[in-house]
Amino acid sequence: MTDSSEKATDTTTKAHIIESVYNLEGFTKRQSAELVALVFDTMKETLAKGTKIKISGFGNFEVRQKNPRPGRNPQTGQEIMIEGRRILKFKPSQILKDGLNGE
Repeated sequence: MTDSSEKATDTTTKAHIIESVYNLEGFTKRQSAELVALVFDTMKETLAKGTKIKISGFGNFEVRQKNPRPGRNPQTGQEIMIEGRRILKFKPSQILKDGLNGE
């Protein structure tokens, strides 16, 4: 993950997470990569089915359906119909919010 010498705007990548699992838990790099990939794949498959994911102390992930709606092309002003789509919503837990705010 990030340490105190890195800027708050730096991004943690999947590779950083794999490295953290490798360093903290004593797995091999290959095992760490497989474990992280398995967790992410399971989450993707679960969300694709429309099932919510609740991770205690972290938050909830949910796929929601956005309905079609009228919109406007900003360049021409012409009205267009924006198609409906599925979106991913994340709601952090109160524990995560408190932790981020130093409480």
